[in-house]
Amino acid sequence: MKKILLLLCLVLALPCQAQKNLTVEYCLEQADKNYPLLKQYGLIEQTRDVSLSDINRGWLPRVGIYAQATGQNIVPHFPEMLSDMLTQMGQEMRGLGKIQYKVGADITQTIWDGGISKAQREIERASADISTASVSVGMYAMHQKVIDVFFANLLIDEQIAQTKLTIDLLSANLKRVEAMVNHGTAMQSDADMIEAQLLSVRQALTTAESARTGYRTVLSIYIGEDTTNSLLETPDNATPLEIESNRPELHLYESQKNMNKSRIKATEAAVMPRAGFFAQAYYGYPGINYFESMINRKLSFNIVAGVKLSWNLDALYTKNNSIKKIETDNARIDSERETFLFNSNVQTQTQLQKIDGLRDAMKSDSRIVELREKVRKAAESQLVNGVIDTTTLLSKITDENQACLTQSLHKIELIQEIYRLKYILNQ
Repeated sequence: MKKILLLLCLVLALPCQAQKNLTVEYCLEQADKNYPLLKQYGLIEQTRDVSLSDINRGWLPRVGIYAQATGQNIVPHFPEMLSDMLTQMGQEMRGLGKIQYKVGADITQTIWDGGISKAQREIERASADISTASVSVGMYAMHQKVIDVFFANLLIDEQIAQTKLTIDLLSANLKRVEAMVNHGTAMQSDADMIEAQLLSVRQALTTAESARTGYRTVLSIYIGEDTTNSLLETPDNATPLEIESNRPELHLYESQKNMNKSRIKATEAAVMPRAGFFAQAYYGYPGINYFESMINRKLSFNIVAGVKLSWNLDALYTKNNSIKKIETDNARIDSERETFLFNSNVQTQTQLQKIDGLRDAMKSDSRIVELREKVRKAAESQLVNGVIDTTTLLSKITDENQACLTQSLHKIELIQEIYRLKYILNQ
């Protein structure tokens, strides 16, 4: 008995687990996690870290190793008279050999680069911010599609629900008329007319259910999970409290301006002097001591080290023009930002007008539905008493169905327009 009860509980629990309530916020959150563009965030971070690592390694010592051998037709030597004099004194001065060879290393270490590496790091970070902001704009554009698909599902669900109510209403009237036909108070054509309308509405239901399957499939693709058995919750119709744009495009413009600030710093750093340490070490012939190498042609170890200050003045010629180009680009960014805010404000005002219009229309929806229902019930009574024909009754049923559907659609459309306003403002 316990096993049977346990099995029964499990069976009863399965439908509850299969059905899941989905909100538009949940769908947007899942779509963000499932959208392939999301992977670019990690790739941008990796690229930025690698670039910063390369810039930081610019401060590491630069070491170059070389080996060379040369043959020369002329080499430094003592004048003949001086050479003869030294020979008479017992000191042979052979001069440098024409075959020379050495193995060595050159080492340089930057002490101060004028701030160019710091400016390059800022440029890399700003470039990564721009790429991230661009991805955010693409991700945010996907939100509008998810919102539209979600509310399309709500609208088709409501249409299906109203169509089923109409089917129930037509079925009830068909039974009533068939009973009247059996009692001789109505003609068979009256029942046929209602049955034809019933079949037509059932066809519409089949079409709507097929459309719902398509909408659910698209929503499933966006959020990465099956929504066939899920129940979509109609959101509250709360309007944003502040009509102020917080779109990711604004961050993109700001990132572009920050990039230009870093470019100006790099331009200014390019005209600064540089200081560094250098060292040269080699083993070979001749050595630094030419006199010793002239006397004996032995290999020797030699080192030269010091500090070097360099100043490339070429950047001074183009500095002002480079800064003017950057300032012009800033003006372009400001113009694009102002244009975006202008268009956003137009869209905001348009949405506010749509929301107000729908709210005004909804004020009379309930009364219209109430009146259409009364008219339909009166028509049913009149049909039984032979006052009106079946065509008139079908017209009244259609009017009531349309009034109910319009009321439901107005409610969902109002919430949809509010969410479109939230999308425009990123709230």
